[in-house]
Amino acid sequence: MNMVIEKINSPADIKALAVEELDVLALEVRNLIIDTSVKNGGHLAPSLGAVDFTIALHRVFDCPSDKIVWDVGHQAYAHKILTGRRDNFVTMRTAGGLSGFPNRKESDCDVFTVGHSSTSISSALGLAAARDLKNESNKVIAVIGDGSMTGGLAFEGLQNAGHIGTDLLVILNDNEMFISHKVGAFAGYLAKLLTAGSFKKFEERVEKFFRRLHFWGAQILRVAKRFKVLLFPGMLFEELGFAYLGPVDGHDIKAMLQIFSNVKNMKGPILIHLVTKKGKGYPPAELDPTKYHGLSPSCPTTGKRELTFTQVFGSAMRSLAADDKKVVAITAAMSEGTGLADFAKEYPERFFDVGIAEQHAITFAAGLAAGGYKPVCAIYSTFLQRSLDQIIHDVALNGLPVIIAIDRAGLVGEDGATHHGAFDISFLRSVPGLTVCAPRDGDELGDLLYSALKWSVPTAIRYPRGGCFQEAARKDFHYIERGASQILREGADVLLVGIGHCSRYALAAADILSGGGISASVMDLRFIKPLDTGALSAFAAKKMPIVVIEENSALGGAGSAVEEYLSSEGYRPDIIKVAIKDDFIEHGPQGYLRDLCGLTPEKIAARVAAHVSALKKN
Repeated sequence: MNMVIEKINSPADIKALAVEELDVLALEVRNLIIDTSVKNGGHLAPSLGAVDFTIALHRVFDCPSDKIVWDVGHQAYAHKILTGRRDNFVTMRTAGGLSGFPNRKESDCDVFTVGHSSTSISSALGLAAARDLKNESNKVIAVIGDGSMTGGLAFEGLQNAGHIGTDLLVILNDNEMFISHKVGAFAGYLAKLLTAGSFKKFEERVEKFFRRLHFWGAQILRVAKRFKVLLFPGMLFEELGFAYLGPVDGHDIKAMLQIFSNVKNMKGPILIHLVTKKGKGYPPAELDPTKYHGLSPSCPTTGKRELTFTQVFGSAMRSLAADDKKVVAITAAMSEGTGLADFAKEYPERFFDVGIAEQHAITFAAGLAAGGYKPVCAIYSTFLQRSLDQIIHDVALNGLPVIIAIDRAGLVGEDGATHHGAFDISFLRSVPGLTVCAPRDGDELGDLLYSALKWSVPTAIRYPRGGCFQEAARKDFHYIERGASQILREGADVLLVGIGHCSRYALAAADILSGGGISASVMDLRFIKPLDTGALSAFAAKKMPIVVIEENSALGGAGSAVEEYLSSEGYRPDIIKVAIKDDFIEHGPQGYLRDLCGLTPEKIAARVAAHVSALKKN
């Protein structure tokens, strides 16, 4: 039996289907998303909730001439399947396969390569302005989730769009019921009425009627208009200059076809509020959308129960909070991802989830620190990029003891270029007064966190996604002197300097080099700022090659810091930087990406051996 999905090789094919086939198509698209996501990992629950309205959008609008801009992009799996990538969808999030997010390299239907939140309205508005300047008439649609609406950038885009007044359609996918409370027959009827143009005429007739009531009419109108705020959840958007339509059932394809068709030729900025269910069509995801928001790839178990850096961070935070009532935790809509969910349960009054608002999170932390508390703000490295101004202006300039716990530093794996934490060392080490450090394992993470509370200076602690090389979290912590490195191995021929978990790679590389007759010292640098200048100078005086190993960009990273310091002291250091090249690294398993970047012990040892051999020949 032929499947409906097999007929779809481009968005145009959706228009050729009978309306009755669209629900079947939705079922088949969901099955493909489920099968692929369970195997390869991915954002399952958000994409399942977006299937029906994605089909309706592609049925009514003409992609790629009409532009659909996806916010974050983890809702866009159905979009990928419907835009010529059905057969390749099984490769999603695998090395060399499709990205888990919209990607301009994959399709003309992907207008932007994205992965961060709250950007869609601003970028779509820019596209609409460009269209107007060229006197073209294509449609521009921004698709944004309710979670992304907590980001300030979304509202900056909304207010500017309302001010400009150009034709722009915003689809608000409300899958957590944050905004609306009910989706019923009246709401659906009202949306159809609004888009058909009848409601505006009705509203004008009502206003005209009340104005004829000379004594009470004006007062009734004032009350009615104020009361409308309570009746209609879209008044905020209307005040920003948008025509608001909804809430609409985001799983009723026929209703959405009618509404999308009605608004297609309406003028000005329009927002359609859809209510959807995360995980729609997959009962486990419907029951626990948080768990199924993002899945890791399925892989064979090794029998080991290695903890992750994230788990150790969460455990350490609970232990430290038990001993010090001034310790507070902050995250930006990532309580599960940053390991703070249990902290939130144990210390709800000292836990703050500020939503998708990384800039606010840092300045809020600065306020807590100024008020005498000890804030620890946990943010993924890639999202911390949004907070640089606040780190400089509100934390460092004021000398406030905010601790920034930077999760997912380095190569994150299957989420790819938009999510790698490849730049935090480079942009943080230039900030005056900011301590920047990295633990090599879970024990050292706990020790650095404990110590940072005692240093009482602005501090950033970066650590990677994945295992922390131990099976249990320690609850007793040891003080580490700020700026102190640790020598893990003594050798005579070369110094391997590891940054954080890369110290483990350095030790393994030293073992390989030893087998080839090369004696390597290994240093766990710990601190990118302040550097352990005494230890580095001592090795530089021996005139041995210094190899700096880090999961950060080679430009401006720890290797650059070491080289700059030694050069400023008059040394002529022989520095080898083993780091992420000056490029955006695509998606794939972490091990594959580390091998690609030369960050495996084998690749490190081979590079060092070749360098030492060349020196001996000269």
